[in-house]
Amino acid sequence: MTDPELVRLAEHIRDVPDFPKPGILFKDISPLLQDPESLRIACRRMAAPFARERIDRVVGIESRGFIFGVPVALALGTGFALARKLGKLPWDTRRESYQLEYGSAEIEMHSDAVLPGQRVLLVDDVIATGGTAAATARLIRALGGEVVGTSFLVELGFLNGRKALEGLSVEAVLHF
Repeated sequence: MTDPELVRLAEHIRDVPDFPKPGILFKDISPLLQDPESLRIACRRMAAPFARERIDRVVGIESRGFIFGVPVALALGTGFALARKLGKLPWDTRRESYQLEYGSAEIEMHSDAVLPGQRVLLVDDVIATGGTAAATARLIRALGGEVVGTSFLVELGFLNGRKALEGLSVEAVLHF
């Protein structure tokens, strides 16, 4: 890696072995969030590939997708919507199920979070297996939106999450 901004970002991601369970090397973005310049670079880099696209809404996936999604939405001049774990939203919702390594989960959005015909950018901190992002993309489509692309801070390439998002533009700032 020779780009000084990418080096800076990578230096602010902490490896935590055996979290959340033995054998997992967790990429902790907390140090990056604590450094204002790194946070600024990360958000700018996440928005940049879509700067020339018409984006009507940015959707961030709970919870770290909220952190990056709002500044990306501001950079792109649009609004922001939440994709949350089941039972966390107070109004009329739509939901989508997806598979986890052991079991299943559901993600939901308010039924008016994305309007029919809106062009949507999906944002999260990390793409691992891609299951949560794929479910959120299906949910956006069910609400009538068009998923223009996805933007992540980190891609864990060895988990092949892009495969779950086949047919979508997948952008990531850092690759591990």
